[in-house]
Amino acid sequence: MNRRHFITASLVGITGAAYGLSTRSQAASKIETPLPAAPEISPRAGPLTLIERAKAAMVAHQSSLLQTDRIGIADYSLHSAKERFHIVDMASGNIQSFLVAHGKGSDPRHTGWLQEFSNIPGSEASSGGSYMTSESYVGKHGTSRRLKGLDPTNNMAEPRAIVIHGAWYAEPEMVESHGKLGRSQGCFAFSESDLPVILERLGPGRLLYADKV
Repeated sequence: MNRRHFITASLVGITGAAYGLSTRSQAASKIETPLPAAPEISPRAGPLTLIERAKAAMVAHQSSLLQTDRIGIADYSLHSAKERFHIVDMASGNIQSFLVAHGKGSDPRHTGWLQEFSNIPGSEASSGGSYMTSESYVGKHGTSRRLKGLDPTNNMAEPRAIVIHGAWYAEPEMVESHGKLGRSQGCFAFSESDLPVILERLGPGRLLYADKV
């Protein structure tokens, strides 16, 4: 079975009344694709470990979350050329997958692989852990969404201005021409065409979980 099958199967334990799921919004237009296999990790162990961590994070932070109908998961075990950001519909188990860039400080030699997380201001690195999506705003990257770090590993997200935004270096053409995406300053950077879907599907008060296995 592939990664998507295992992630979808794992969702059985978290769909239903225990999480007070809110009404689902209409499905976005992004075409769903199967999740790619994690490098150097068995297909069984990798996604199950990640989804179990995300499930535990939702339980731990449920009192802070306003919505539990969808969750965003950044699987930084994968190369930046892969669609490694997943939006999971908690009621149906449907998964939408997207390209996402990681921070310069997490990959200083620009290999395409996230080497390490950091929560230190000025590190320009990605931070692992649980985030709650917050309000949208218009800044230097256009329409963006603020994030609140919920864990000690990412509780500097707001002062570091770690947000969701669009970027030219996160376009699929970067993968076609360079074999990898460019790097952010620690933000979750998406292609401009995918950004509206991300912003709508992960509206305020939802969980975004970032990790690597």
